[in-house]
Amino acid sequence: MSGLLNIVVITAVVAWVVVQQFTAQRVSSEGKKWWLIPVVLTVMSVRQPGLMDSEHPTASAVLLGVEILIGLACGAGWAWTTRLWTEADGTVWAKGGWAAAGVWCCGMALRVGLMGIAAAMGIHQGSAATMLSVAAMLLTRAGVTTWRARSVQQTYRVPVAG
Repeated sequence: MSGLLNIVVITAVVAWVVVQQFTAQRVSSEGKKWWLIPVVLTVMSVRQPGLMDSEHPTASAVLLGVEILIGLACGAGWAWTTRLWTEADGTVWAKGGWAAAGVWCCGMALRVGLMGIAAAMGIHQGSAATMLSVAAMLLTRAGVTTWRARSVQQTYRVPVAG
């Protein structure tokens, strides 16, 4: 797959996720394949030649590891800044706000900085590394949000203590 197609896929996934972030979504681990998009992105990125720079294998592996760690941290930060609540029927809902958008912006800034470091070192990082980082972010966000949703108490018609 070409680099241009990777960029189109990454842009489409990020746009879809950002739109979803600001829309209330029902959180359900049953029947919903919350892990499917991250797995598809991972498979697409791993199958690509050039995921790692063959001329600088060690430094390239370290930069790839850092990029994946950034994805994991951003996914966790995004999940923890997502607001969760329950409805009267017991369903759990999630909606990201400005704090979640801030996590996204910080993650993008860190990725751009990492790409600058790689370029300064003469290491080629292709779009497959970014795709793998986005997959890590989405998987972490979905997993942590689903885990948090299991522990959310019903917030509708709960008597005030006191």
